Amino acid sequence: MTRTAVEQDTGMEDWITLEGVTFVRNRKTILDRIQWKITPGTHWTLIGPNGSGKTTLLQLLAGYLWPTSGDITVLGEKFGHTDLRELRKKIGWVGSFLQAQIPPSQNPLDLVVSGKFASIGIFESPSQDDYAQAREWIQRLECPQVLPFAYGVLSQGEKQRLLIARALIHRPQLLILDEPCAGLDLKAREQLLQTLENLGRTPQAPTMIFVTHHLEEILPVFSHAFLIKAGKCVASGRKSNSLTGEMLSKTFEVPMEVHEEEGRLWSRVRFR
Repeated sequence: MTRTAVEQDTGMEDWITLEGVTFVRNRKTILDRIQWKITPGTHWTLIGPNGSGKTTLLQLLAGYLWPTSGDITVLGEKFGHTDLRELRKKIGWVGSFLQAQIPPSQNPLDLVVSGKFASIGIFESPSQDDYAQAREWIQRLECPQVLPFAYGVLSQGEKQRLLIARALIHRPQLLILDEPCAGLDLKAREQLLQTLENLGRTPQAPTMIFVTHHLEEILPVFSHAFLIKAGKCVASGRKSNSLTGEMLSKTFEVPMEVHEEEGRLWSRVRFR
């Protein structure tokens, strides 16, 4: 693979590394010898077709799955030498993998507080300070109107903001955003993206990994990109090198053009 396709950052401590990671399920190779390095202070977008292995890759990073072969280090903790239950408390997750586990009757405040314990539901005894922090995050994410209602009756945008509040309440060092804009209308999408842009530029912001199918959702705060197809890395590095028409065409197997407008990328399929 060329230097353009996979760019390695140097001079900074590796925050997250995957070295030769392969994952096989039912004799099918889902991920094939993945190499990925993420350094502190960088925010990444993860792009690939449906079925390319994105969610499996995220579940490996969060310690929900174990690689068939290869080495994984997350937040300085090497798998096999750390308690993954404790590691998961340093990782926030927003996406359908989590959303599907939340009961429709869940109280929004309890949902956000549950993030302190990396659980769905509350099985410990939160303090009044925990609830105060939950209210603060709900306020910061501009959705206090949800508090009187059950989770199941909220709009998709409100649900996503609650999940982000839940992920941030325990001040994670890594925030995984698995297609957080899916199902949002245009206004809700732009509001959520601006929230992420502002979050990523705050001091002590968590490293963010943002999964999307749409280039226009990748705001300037996301500096790097990892492209995956059929379980293999197509490109990895700064988005100026990775999110090109050439690399996206290889990833999605369709001719594509990319242009930048006001700091955001836009793509177009070149129909013949």
